[in-house]
Amino acid sequence: QVQLVESGGGLVQAGASLRLSCATSGRTFSTYAMHWFRQAPGKEREFVAVINWSGSATYYADSVKGRFSISRDNAKNTVYLQMNSLKPEDTAVYYCAASRSLVVLARAMDYWGQGTQVTVSS
Repeated sequence: QVQLVESGGGLVQAGASLRLSCATSGRTFSTYAMHWFRQAPGKEREFVAVINWSGSATYYADSVKGRFSISRDNAKNTVYLQMNSLKPEDTAVYYCAASRSLVVLARAMDYWGQGTQVTVSS
């Protein structure tokens, strides 16, 4: 069992930065690929970013490429999402998720966090 707890969300103005953290329990963190998804009101949950088990490979949705950066610290069992140049359309609840695979589909995730709200004002 893996428990995920996100933090770092908040209300910011367009152009600002935020760093989300996702702390995990258990001793198997380094065996999971870690993902970030987001869900805006009235929309489906969408993929944002993924990082592989060692942190050597990452992949981003086109909408955030060049602005967001995912990283992980296996010693701290934590994954991060650095979000720069935030836009109002980035407003959503952000979820971290753990999976044994790199498939970037929500239904492929094994564990989910509870989510953290990010609101970007114009």
